[in-house]
Amino acid sequence: MALGDEGMKTVRFLLRCGAAVSVLAWSTAAWSQAAPDQNAKSADPAAAEQAAAEPAAEPAAEPEPAPPPAPPPTISDQIGAGKLILEVRSRYETVDQTRTATLRDKGDSFTVRTKLGWETAEFKGVKGLIEIEDVRQVGNEHFAVNVPGAATPPLNGADKARYPIINDPDVTELNRAQLTWTPNAVLQVTAGRQRITLDDHRFVGNVIWRQDEQTFDAVRADVAYGRFKATYAYVTHVNRILGELRDWDSDSHLFNATWSPAEALRVQGFVYALDFGNSAINSSITKGVKASGKTWVGLFQTAYTATFARQSDYRRNTAAYELDSVSADIAGTFDIYTLKLAYESLEGDGVRGFTMPLATAHAFNGWSDAFVSPGGNKSFVDGIKDLNLSLNVKPRFRATYFFNSDLIVRYHDFNSERTGVDLGHEWNLQYTAAITTRLSVQLKYADFERVKTVPIGTAAPPASRTKTWLTLEYKF
Repeated sequence: MALGDEGMKTVRFLLRCGAAVSVLAWSTAAWSQAAPDQNAKSADPAAAEQAAAEPAAEPAAEPEPAPPPAPPPTISDQIGAGKLILEVRSRYETVDQTRTATLRDKGDSFTVRTKLGWETAEFKGVKGLIEIEDVRQVGNEHFAVNVPGAATPPLNGADKARYPIINDPDVTELNRAQLTWTPNAVLQVTAGRQRITLDDHRFVGNVIWRQDEQTFDAVRADVAYGRFKATYAYVTHVNRILGELRDWDSDSHLFNATWSPAEALRVQGFVYALDFGNSAINSSITKGVKASGKTWVGLFQTAYTATFARQSDYRRNTAAYELDSVSADIAGTFDIYTLKLAYESLEGDGVRGFTMPLATAHAFNGWSDAFVSPGGNKSFVDGIKDLNLSLNVKPRFRATYFFNSDLIVRYHDFNSERTGVDLGHEWNLQYTAAITTRLSVQLKYADFERVKTVPIGTAAPPASRTKTWLTLEYKF
């Protein structure tokens, strides 16, 4: 049906009104989504009135200013923040040695060693340490102090030649005075009078068994990077165990490097070039390699070492020679028990033997120190073959004033390296226990028995001897 003009006008009016309503509805919906909170307030007059009646929130309090940073520590602060070094070790020692026309009595000594010092805290990577050492004999001196094997009178008086040697002379000295610089986790440098112990002390140690500790005037650098470690030291003076009169002037180099790819394998190489101005006979150069490691075999933890070293004359030592050292050991630990079998061969050519003049010699080839020779070496002109078996037990017994006990029993069988002849045997026994966390006691015994005779062409072994020690040690 056709619409008239009036009808068409009406239709157009309705369409315009519908479009306007649609635009208004769309705009209102969009505004509501953009501001829902305002719409909600407008839609709820009661809520709006309640919000208006509530008091305005107080503004947030201003945060308190941070305290000023503490001033950086000074040198004097770090010195005061250091730690005390205090050690007192008293020892009673007896020696019963085969009598001779000169050696007519048993020897005994009661000595007290005191160490007093201070180690600073670190300041800009540097810390210092100073330590004084004093050794005193208590009571009469029934012993000789001398270089083993020397033909000269004892250092503590010719009248003491009737007694065996116990090398703990009275001495007061500066034991350590050093500065240590640690710029990072890789490098550490130490300069001054210091303690140097490398590996197991077999070639370089501090002879800590004797009362007068061996220390070194040296510059030392230690590097540790991942599984690699190395030490180099240049030594200008060796402060030996017999006091200043028997110290050595030195122009020596010590180098030791270790690579540890796994717990079961640790490989080491070393060079010790020793040159002593007042002991040319002990100047030498020693080059060697060592392998060691630990692993588990069932319920047993096993450990091993194997070492080879070659030594020859060096610098001031004009006597041409070349001698070898070979050693190996294997140990097994089960619970509180450790059994160890060890072998060491120190070559000798009939004139001199392989030497370790800077070693902690007491720890090797028997505690009786029967084979100690001039220079503090454990050496023999025909060389030494030492086969030994030891048992180490750590009892679980524990009391208030008696704990962490440790028992060692060891047997040595000695033979001449050059001729293979039997030289003798030795028993060692040691028991150590803690009385408190700072005080310990140790009882020790050594009995070396030489063979009565040896074939012609073999050097005679040292004299038989028995030694006992009772030691009480306090460490602060």
